Amino acid sequence: MRRVDHLLAGVFATALLGGCSLAPAYRTPALPPMPTSYKEAGTAWKVAMPSDRQPRGKWWSVYGDSQLDQLETRLDQDNPGLAAALARYDTARAFESQLNSGLFPHLGAMVSPMRARQSNNRPLRGSDQPNEYDSDTVGLEADYDLDLWGRVRNEVSEGHALSQAAQADLASAKLSLETQLAEDYVRLRGYDIQTAILQGTLKAYGRALQLTENRHAGGIASGMDVSRAQAQLHDAQAQVTEVLAQRALVEHAIASLVGVPASSFSMAAQQQQPQVPVTPPGLPSTLLERRPDIAAAERRVFAANAGIGVARAAFFPDLSLSGSYGFQDTGMGNLLSLGNRFWSLGPQATLDVFDAGLRRAQLRQAHAEFAAASANYRQTVLDAFRQVEDDLVLLRDLGVEAAQEDQAVVAAQKTLAIATNRYREGIVNYLDVVTAQTAALSAQRDAETLRTRRLQASVDLIHALGGGWTRASAGIDASTVAQANERALHK
Repeated sequence: MRRVDHLLAGVFATALLGGCSLAPAYRTPALPPMPTSYKEAGTAWKVAMPSDRQPRGKWWSVYGDSQLDQLETRLDQDNPGLAAALARYDTARAFESQLNSGLFPHLGAMVSPMRARQSNNRPLRGSDQPNEYDSDTVGLEADYDLDLWGRVRNEVSEGHALSQAAQADLASAKLSLETQLAEDYVRLRGYDIQTAILQGTLKAYGRALQLTENRHAGGIASGMDVSRAQAQLHDAQAQVTEVLAQRALVEHAIASLVGVPASSFSMAAQQQQPQVPVTPPGLPSTLLERRPDIAAAERRVFAANAGIGVARAAFFPDLSLSGSYGFQDTGMGNLLSLGNRFWSLGPQATLDVFDAGLRRAQLRQAHAEFAAASANYRQTVLDAFRQVEDDLVLLRDLGVEAAQEDQAVVAAQKTLAIATNRYREGIVNYLDVVTAQTAALSAQRDAETLRTRRLQASVDLIHALGGGWTRASAGIDASTVAQANERALHK
């Protein structure tokens, strides 16, 4: 018993020492100095207040369009791509649970009723041993990895970080799909308005053709004027056909996003676009907290750091504690009597003495994976800032361009009215009318295209800012990661 006591005391002391870890102290990869504001924000963008940085959830509601709200809700419920991303997240969580089981003892039960016969010529067989005998065994077996070097704990940390990354991937996929749907919806409504513009133009062209034909019948206008009016009308009809075709393609894309066959999905035309909302970009440093792809990249850096600890632990002995307790007899008497009991308890240490460089190669691989994950994290952050700046400059310049194009529409309409009146009076030929008609239609369509692009840029800006997602709302180590990012920002 004294030996058993000493053994248990040694195992307990070893377990107390098992709190060490061979993973390097984790530090978020260093980033370039963070700017205090966005370069392209200008004076039109205010700094976000604390309420602006709260999770917005249904971010598309800022556009005030009930049909867009309904479509986004259907996407969240029925999109196959989103369901696949959710399945990948569930897979990562299940893998994390598998790794987490390594922190606990494994207990197994054994029952073995057996009838056996031994060979007459079995080596070292005694003369008094029977040829046939029973062997009944029942017992429990337990095994526990003492994890002296933190291998199991680092595997668990790695799995947990990868699970968090998968959660952020799910949020990123969801945000991308929601953004794509909003952009397609804006494009669809833009085509509806362009169709209305062209339909109104067709009526005006029809009246102009009738006027020209009447003047031609009266000998006032030439046949060339009639053919020009006809060409304008048919060209406008062709533009209507093209716009309707493009609208149908966008409608099919929306059907796919909301999980409905394109053949059974349709949306009524609506000649009204949502208004462009003012989206505060916030402070640049908050981008690290609001972008799910940045969070996913950072969590993969953490996982790779833990992987280094796993690879280092392979250079040290793996110490485990195993034990068994049960009963065994030859099928005669009471199996569960004290005389039939057996037990064993003891540690086991294993260490690879020669592996032809396998462990060193695995350690180099772990360091390389950490370097790759760190570089990917820094690139993801740089891409995020670029996307925000791109969308800010687009919103700003497209707003100016839209105002200028609206002025062009007014001037073109005025020119068309003058040209038409002068044609009626016989002062100019129909070529001047055709030129004015072409310029007016082009200006109207360009103005609507600019409005559509501005709305798409605003959707992209919300996407670039992370939508309604935050680390805190996702439960991804909000305080720990925030502190790590803060350290990286002030290096």
